[in-house]
Amino acid sequence: MAPNNPDNRRRFIFQSIQICIIALVLFVSPAPVLALSNSAMRGLPIEWYKTAERDFNETALPDYKSFLESVQNGQKGVLRGVYVPGVFALPIVQQPTGNPGFVSQNNDEITQFNMAAEVGNIGLLAHNYLSGASFTNLSAGQEVRLIYGDGAVEYFVIDQILQYQALQPYSQSSDFRDLETNVTISAEELFRMVYRGDRHVTFQTCIEANGNGSWGRLFIIAQPKLFPYVEQKYIQDNLLSFLY
Repeated sequence: MAPNNPDNRRRFIFQSIQICIIALVLFVSPAPVLALSNSAMRGLPIEWYKTAERDFNETALPDYKSFLESVQNGQKGVLRGVYVPGVFALPIVQQPTGNPGFVSQNNDEITQFNMAAEVGNIGLLAHNYLSGASFTNLSAGQEVRLIYGDGAVEYFVIDQILQYQALQPYSQSSDFRDLETNVTISAEELFRMVYRGDRHVTFQTCIEANGNGSWGRLFIIAQPKLFPYVEQKYIQDNLLSFLY
């Protein structure tokens, strides 16, 4: 039952819309590619991971400098690419305005999640049968480099890998079970945990298991690097200002 107070009614409508958007993103269901038992989902090195890594790395990664130059378009503050040394180099595309459920259908491409950007964080989405397959090759301690249109680079380090099972895969109100702790939380709590808080990067893709394409979600979270590198070009361009 909706509240009678106008302010409370507006708040109720806003929260309802937000929950629907959260459900839309969390319940994007790509085609099945990952068929694992629950025990195999706890980050153990299994054959599927090896296959995914082999298939994804059939094409050699570009060197960092070449990739950095290739994604620049002069737009300050607009994410254009993500580079993880030895893992992947992916251009970033933006979601269309008003379409928070959009995820690129192009291979070798990743989508920035607008709702995460609105709260100061970086959400990067990909289907697990496309670029999301490479997310299984990420691990704690790896460096993530975010490249902006003007050539600016932001550095992060992966510190968390989270895997959740959707308890009602075809329901937008499904709760999610943490495969590591068995703790169950709501879709709204999960969204808040992985996308809100201090600035960080969250990679998200789907997990398929037991023939169910909506079985679960994989999140890889990276925190800002404490002592980021200074780009060589920046040092060269600003050498005089350092000396005088």
